[in-house]
Amino acid sequence: MIEPAPPYRGEGPHALWHVSEDPTIARFEPHHRPGHTLDEQLVWAIDTRHLPLYWFPRECPRATFWAVSTTTDDDVETFLGGDRSRRVHVVEPGWLAPMRTAHVLAYRLPGETFEQWDRFRISRVAVEPLEQVELGDLVELHAHAGIELTSADDLLGLWERVVASSLDFSGIRLRNATLAR
Repeated sequence: MIEPAPPYRGEGPHALWHVSEDPTIARFEPHHRPGHTLDEQLVWAIDTRHLPLYWFPRECPRATFWAVSTTTDDDVETFLGGDRSRRVHVVEPGWLAPMRTAHVLAYRLPGETFEQWDRFRISRVAVEPLEQVELGDLVELHAHAGIELTSADDLLGLWERVVASSLDFSGIRLRNATLAR
């Protein structure tokens, strides 16, 4: 079983979410996501604990990481400043301004048809959202949650060091990094 990321300030109760910049979604229809190992028509969701992995504009490349029980003390010191409870999210500097103005929404979804898959939840049937939440200024959202948001000119270089460490991590849209190798 995958260990969850550390909790964040104001986390709230467990729920399932889908994050989008589209404010008009009334129903999530199953679809194929190219490049994913599940070759089926699915609706994807994330739980509340991991929702901050999506507190970004959709196309924003980001590297996120945190300690788990198997993370070495050396990696905690190197990447987390010695704090095992710290969560770090890193973007390229040019994404910080768009994070303040992007209109990103979190759709809360009913959990009945979802099953666990890796860190995500999947449903094979259409799902209607229970509510829609405007996330607002994503930089401020990170600050209020106590999740470190920082930038790095060489996001991919940092990413290579993170994946070679004993940290747990999630990297999303890294193909969009300006220094893509």
